[in-house]
Formats: sequence, structure tokens, C-alpha cells
Amino acid sequence: MKRTALYDKHLELNAKMVPFAGFEMPVQYSGLGDEHLAVRNALGVFDVSHMGEFYAKGEGAEALLQKVTSNDVSKLVPGKIQYSCLPNGKGGIVDDLLVYCISKTEYLLVVNASNIEKDWNWINSQNHFDCQLEDRSDSISLLAVQGPKAAEALEGLTDLNLSEMGYYTFKTDRFAGVDNVLISATGYTGSGGFEIYVSNADAPKVWDAVMKAGRPFGIKPAGLGARDTLRLEMGFCLYGNDIDDTTSPLEAGLGWITKFTKDFIDKDYLLKQKEEGLERRLVAFEMIDRGIPRKDYPILNREGNNIGKVTSGTQSPSLNKAIGMGYVKTDFRNPGTEIYIEIRNKKLKAEVVKLPFYKNA
Repeated sequence: MKRTALYDKHLELNAKMVPFAGFEMPVQYSGLGDEHLAVRNALGVFDVSHMGEFYAKGEGAEALLQKVTSNDVSKLVPGKIQYSCLPNGKGGIVDDLLVYCISKTEYLLVVNASNIEKDWNWINSQNHFDCQLEDRSDSISLLAVQGPKAAEALEGLTDLNLSEMGYYTFKTDRFAGVDNVLISATGYTGSGGFEIYVSNADAPKVWDAVMKAGRPFGIKPAGLGARDTLRLEMGFCLYGNDIDDTTSPLEAGLGWITKFTKDFIDKDYLLKQKEEGLERRLVAFEMIDRGIPRKDYPILNREGNNIGKVTSGTQSPSLNKAIGMGYVKTDFRNPGTEIYIEIRNKKLKAEVVKLPFYKNA
């Protein structure tokens, strides 16, 4: 098992460590609900150094990314970030990712930890362009400082005006006494905040500085458990649950990052799927009957016939109700539709709802 540069910090904080994507990662510290609400209401910090970072450089970098990603990379300007996915040539998704435009000849791709090798091999297999690819995943640490107090808490650590940074933008500057730190106004929680990219050697120092700066604002370290409940309240897809090699971006509600104005892998397949209509859609639902939905639980109609399955589910700490997402036959996709989740051989009522579940973000 790999360990991040912040492993010892997690042990000092009595984190419960679990295996995840080949790493020993903190799943919780003070408790999932406590950490979740700290991020929603004030401030939390996550170690997400297990994520992958690839650099694409050269005159053909944009052309390669236009081919392998579903979104339109040509719309990016330096300092902007784009959410996208990698179509797999068979109508499914290799991974979802963030594309950072450093310049028109240099991009940073941030990919999921469990897919680093798979993504690297896939992008390289498509690289018939003047583009040099570099995998920096093992040398970069990543802290996600999330919550409504993030800008205020971190302002003393940098000369940047963090409160004026737009969503999905980034800058490189001095941070916590470290030069050339990439700071992005992104996150996976829906409560605002920043993601901070530093070298492994500087990660413990930056972690300590963030914890100290956040103390007056009630900062708490947060683990993978809270990260999952926070993203689910927003309806953000998790690779391996809500999207994978068998789900198309259109089925997953990711049509907004699928741009048919350019050529890319699976363009014709997805265009045909769009024109002919989808057989299933990813929907969000809230439980009406008492019960917590979990991954792979069957979704039924009123008559008890199977119409799909759950991909993500939890008891929402912010809303104090059970929520979930899952794929259903297209006829059952509209908000207000009554569906049923099979939990321990019981047929429990739920209702399809609009995203996000958590509306105060």
C-alpha cells in the first residue's frame, strides 16, 4: 500500500485509516457527521494526494486533449479549468477529470486515484500528436480546503485575493512560505474552497499552516467518508459508482460536458445515442419510507418490476434524510416519479428529485 506525504499527520490526529485506490487513506477522524457539517458550515481540510496529475505539453497538446476528452478544450484560456471525461471508444467512460490550462501548449490533467495507470495508458495510446506527457502523480500532494470560511481562513497565507478568485480558476503563487504553489478554486463538496497542489516535501509544512490558520474558524480534518457524503448531497458523480466503462456521459447527465461541435472519441456513437434517445438515465431520489439505499440495491416500479439499480446512497448529514442516485429506465426519470428501493427484501418507497439535494450551497 502506498502512503501520502501526510500519512504521519493522519496518525497524529488519530484518523481511522483504510485501503483506498492502493493507498492507506483516512476515512474519518472525529466522525463522519462531525466532519461533514464542519465543511458545510465552516471549514474542513482533506488530504487528496492520492489523485493523479499528468502534464501535457507541446504544440499538439490541445489537439490531443480535444480528441480524448468530451469537453471543448479550445474554450479554455490560461488560468481556467474544465470538468470533462475520457470516452472509451465503446460508449463508456474511462474516467472523469479536470483539465487545467496553464498555457495553450501546457495543460494539467487531474484524474482519479484508482484510474491513474488506466488513464495514463489510454491517453498515451491516443497520442499521435506533438505532445509530451508526464506523469507527476507520485511527486505532487494535494490538499482540499473546503467550506464557506476557506477564503477568509487562508488569506493570511498568500498575497492572492482568494475571495475574488472565480469558480474553476487557478493561480500559481507563494503560499504558506512555499513558492510556486498551484491554488485552484475547485472542490468536490459544493461548499466552496480551494485545492492546493504542492510538492511532497512541502506538504506537511503546508498542512500545518492550513490547520493553524483555520483554527479560529473551527477547521477540522476530514476523511473519505465525509468527502463521499458531501459530493453525494450535490449529485456529483463518483467514478466506479455513478459512472464507469459501461455508462455513457449522456446517460449520466453529463451532456453539458459533451460538446458535439468538435471531433472526439465516441462522438458519432454519442450523437446517435442522443438522436435515438436514451434507454436509461441517472436520477437522484429521496427515500420516503425509512431505509438507507446502498450501491447495487435494485430499483423497482410500483408493481415490483426491476427498473434499475442504485449507484450511490447514504443518510444525508445536512438534510437528515436518506438520499441516493441510480440508473432507471427513461420513463421513470422525471422529478416527482414514485420509485421503490429494495432494501433487505423490502420494497421501500422513494421519489425522484432534482439535483442538488443540498440547496444552500
